[in-house]
Amino acid sequence: MKKVLIAFDGTNFSKGALEFAGKLNELAPILLVGVFLPQTDFSMAWSYAVPDGAPFAPLVEAATTKEIEENIKQFEETCIKKHIEYRVHKNLYDGTLWELKKETRFADLLILGSEKFYQQRGTEDYLEIALHDTACPVIITPESCVFPETILLAYDGSDDATYAIKTFAALFPELCNRKAVLLYATSKNHTEIPDQEYIKELAARHYSQLDIQVLPATLKKYFDTWAEEQGHPLLVCGAFGRSGLSQLFRKSFSSEVISEHHIPVFIAHR
Repeated sequence: MKKVLIAFDGTNFSKGALEFAGKLNELAPILLVGVFLPQTDFSMAWSYAVPDGAPFAPLVEAATTKEIEENIKQFEETCIKKHIEYRVHKNLYDGTLWELKKETRFADLLILGSEKFYQQRGTEDYLEIALHDTACPVIITPESCVFPETILLAYDGSDDATYAIKTFAALFPELCNRKAVLLYATSKNHTEIPDQEYIKELAARHYSQLDIQVLPATLKKYFDTWAEEQGHPLLVCGAFGRSGLSQLFRKSFSSEVISEHHIPVFIAHR
């Protein structure tokens, strides 16, 4: 059984994130921990710091205890209805997300699901922020999306990309029997996949329907369309670097692709 965190900020209640968690529970039972925080600008949450190193972000507006309690009630009722084992953690502090950072040290996964995550900043900025201090993998899911039927494995030859591919397989073996596409993107003329035999040997052991594709730089402007044609994808990626793949996803998986086309993203870093 996995311990999964789901974070809610103030009056915002992400039904999409909770629905995603419910689907995970249908695949294999989870312990779902609802973390309820004051209304906070999540896109800035990890970029503030106080002297002791705890991340801090100012409140956007005051969230009343009553509103948070209503969210908790909705969370509990949904979990009971969907037969999800759950816990509730209330962190009603003055804008600090130190508790959320701490929570991720003791969890297998964090689900973030507010549409604000996609609207307030460019996607590449938010992905970096989401990765900054979390101590467990993160799934960022929009409010409206179909549970993934295809797993897109972003690979650029880096240790981070390989780590993310292994981490996803370890966390979600139940999803590894679905269609999986190992993507290598390059901005160079050659299309040789780094350590191709090694990554193929590894990925094929975990993903039973594995396909390997090289995406040329000319596909950048059409990548969102291509991704949707794969059938309700989820993107698996590691920390962004400066590789061709990173640059491709920075530009193609922008807020337009993820927000408007509703593609969830799994991010893991060491």
